[in-house]
Amino acid sequence: MVSTKGRYALRTMIDLAEHSDEGSVPLKEIAERQEISKKYLEIIVRDLVKAGLVRGESGKGGGYRLTRLPSEISAGEIIEATEGPFLTVACLDAGASCPKVDRCKTFPLWEEYNRMTKEFFFSRKLSDLV
Repeated sequence: MVSTKGRYALRTMIDLAEHSDEGSVPLKEIAERQEISKKYLEIIVRDLVKAGLVRGESGKGGGYRLTRLPSEISAGEIIEATEGPFLTVACLDAGASCPKVDRCKTFPLWEEYNRMTKEFFFSRKLSDLV
């Protein structure tokens, strides 16, 4: 399940894309337009910066901007930046060590569901949402 953090990250990135012609967008403006607490938005934007999806510019006229065109950024990248890797069930985690994986009748089902979910979000670009 995608948490509020992931959903707000998508909204933030859409806002940045919609206002990209204005240069750097102040966090306060995004928070007001999206009705997201500025404090919570700071946490979200920190993850987006760390993932290389946005960059911050300080000083007068500072704010945030996308690092790539909206057509080059997927919804999957945005969600993973704030939520971590797409995993529909814990046994799909590379570090998981389920002793039943070799004989689990449901494992292929979870693998396919996870693949379809990931493909869906990574095939949707930010430009599709704007």
